[in-house]
Order: sequence, then C-alpha cells, then structure tokens
Amino acid sequence: MRKKPEILAAETVAQTRLFHVEQLDLRFANGVEVQYERLKTNSAGAVLVVPMLDDDTVMLIREYAAGVHRYELGLPKGRVEPGEDLLDAANRELMEEIGYGSRRLEHLTAFTLAPGYLGHHTQVVLAQELYLQSCEGDEPEEIEVVPWSLSNLAELMAQDDFTEARSIAALYLVRDLLNKNNHG
Repeated sequence: MRKKPEILAAETVAQTRLFHVEQLDLRFANGVEVQYERLKTNSAGAVLVVPMLDDDTVMLIREYAAGVHRYELGLPKGRVEPGEDLLDAANRELMEEIGYGSRRLEHLTAFTLAPGYLGHHTQVVLAQELYLQSCEGDEPEEIEVVPWSLSNLAELMAQDDFTEARSIAALYLVRDLLNKNNHG
C-alpha cells in the first residue's frame, strides 16, 4: 500500500453554515509538494435508508433538491446528530420523512461521494419490518412518499428525476442482497 502524503499545513479558506473549505499543503513520498482543497465535514456523517415495506417494495421520497433546483426521487436520508447512534438516526429519518419506523435495521456499508475533494461518508442502512410511526422533521414542506417495486428497477432508472448516485447504488445493493437471501 502506498504511503499517504504528509500534510504540511491545513488552513480554512472559506466557511459557511454548511460548508468548510480547507486548503492542504501536501508532500508526496516522491518529494512533490502540491496544494489541494477539500470540503471538510464537521458532522457525525449521514444516513441513507432503504425502507422495504415487503421483500419487493421500497419506499422512495420525492423532495426538493437545491443543488439541481428540482424535485428529485430518492431514498430517505439525513444527518447523524452528534452523539446519536447510527441506527437510531436511520429510524428517526424514516419517521420524519416517510411516516414509518423499522423494527429491523441493518447497517450495510458506507459510501463516499467525490472523495477526491469531499470528506463525507454516508452510511447505508436497510430497514425492514416497517410500522406506522411519524415524527416531526425539519423539512419545509411535506415529502411525497412513492412506493416502488425493486423488480421494476430498470423502469426507475429511466425516470428523469431519479439521478442521485447514492440512491441508485443502494437500491442495486439491496436488490441483490434480498435476491441472495431469498434464493440463495
């Protein structure tokens, strides 16, 4: 395994309520020195939840996505609050966004998004044995809940408003896991 570059200096060059841009002065093992910028995370991370109503029905949400300025179809997701357990955060997000809780939560993996400049991890959680339970969230408007059949995943991929890579990857991961568990 390669030796990681040495961090010679780290400096905040910009900070907002949501973003912290850090400049890194690095020295690689071959002696080359460069500057990188990265979006640094100060949070406990995030969860992306795959809520399964049954072995084939996933509960998607449609909510406003400011980055692309449109409504986007995807999976329930949100921040893990400081000191909050990962699975508790996943269950809270479910209750806030789709009006269900889960009796069976399983952490599957962690995804990064643009790891070349973004220091953020999203924990993927499978939620099964759903039950009706809601709690108030921080969304500015009611979120539309859209049940979808995993057996129609190809049709979902063709939707213009289903483009988020984390949701796409998580659905393929869960579909394959459930197929293996049910047929393997």
